[in-house]
Order: sequence, then C-alpha cells, then structure tokens
Amino acid sequence: MKLQQLGITVSNNKTAVLFEKLYPDFLDVKYNLPSQYISMMWERYEKTTNRSGNQNGRIFEYLLATLCIRENILPLYMSAKVAFVPNVIFDLMFYTRERGPICWSVKTSLRERYKQADLESIALKYVHRKSLSYLITLNSTEAESVRNKIKTGDVIGLDDVIVATSSDFDVLVENLKTFDFEEPPTVKVIESNQIVTVEKVKSVINN
Repeated sequence: MKLQQLGITVSNNKTAVLFEKLYPDFLDVKYNLPSQYISMMWERYEKTTNRSGNQNGRIFEYLLATLCIRENILPLYMSAKVAFVPNVIFDLMFYTRERGPICWSVKTSLRERYKQADLESIALKYVHRKSLSYLITLNSTEAESVRNKIKTGDVIGLDDVIVATSSDFDVLVENLKTFDFEEPPTVKVIESNQIVTVEKVKSVINN
C-alpha cells in the first residue's frame, strides 16, 4: 500500500484501501493548480456509495497529504502531537524555520467544529507564538461565516479558513512554499550551565 509506505497511514485501514482503489494514479494524475487536484479527486470520491462522515474526513486528509507530496511541501506530519500542547492531535502539520509549526486543521464541513480548531490553535500559539493555523474545508458558506468571525475577533486562534477547491487554496500553497521546511528541533526540557549532580556531590563530600 503506497499510503502506508509514504507514512500517510500506519495501517491498511478500510479508508486507505478505498483511497488506493479510487486513486491508483494519485502520484501521476495531471493537474494545473492545487485546487484543481482536490476538486477533481473529490468529485471522484463523491460518486461512490455508502459514504460516512468519518470516512469523508479521512479521504479529504489523504487528498491534502498526497497534494503536499505532489507539491513537495515536506516533511509533513500527520496526526501530530506537539510538545507542551497537551491533549491535542493536529491533522496536518509542517515545521518551518521562520514560523515554527504551521497547522492545517481539516474538516469537510464545519458547523460548530471550527470552535475545536480555534481552541487547538490558541493552545499551539500559547507555546509557539509565531505559529500559523489554517482551517481547511470544502464548504464555502461555512468558511465565509467563520472568516467573518476571525475579522470580528470572535475567533482568535485561527489565521484563516480556506476552501480547498478555491483559488485561496492555491495562494496558500504558493505562500507555504516560500518557507524553509525542516525537522523540528529536539526539545531539551531543562538547560543550565550550573548543574548539581549526584556524582559532583559525592566527589566533593569524599574529598
């Protein structure tokens, strides 16, 4: 399974199997813009039967992840945890030299779920002040509503809400490419030049 080999999934789950059946060409399919890739591939998925909310979200995540591979926006972290940001699993995350973490919270539709994404973004920014958080969706009406809430200050953690099939998404992807991507640094929880160790104490006492 390509998804597992690429690190997008950890197992050959049912949705991953469906994804590879629907999109055997995801590494080769031709497209002109990122939004076109998402539109074209999502349309293919919409023709399937027995779709569920959870499956919709997973397919959307996989499409965004495979787009990042096609656009060479790497390394990409899926279902990521961030040090000192407890109880949050971020959908898609990148680490950049300039801003630190950049997060994509992925929801096919929003309803009240934008509130969770906003709280997660606030938690991330509390630790990483320069981080960026984007809510990526497929519902343009809901996206506009949440975008207005960002403008009025009712939503304070999210930097923007982007519809993945719109030109705004193309701009986001192009802007993302201007950053220097790298592996996140290893966190040393405590640093000091004055460290009292058991060995030091023993050596002093024994002298």
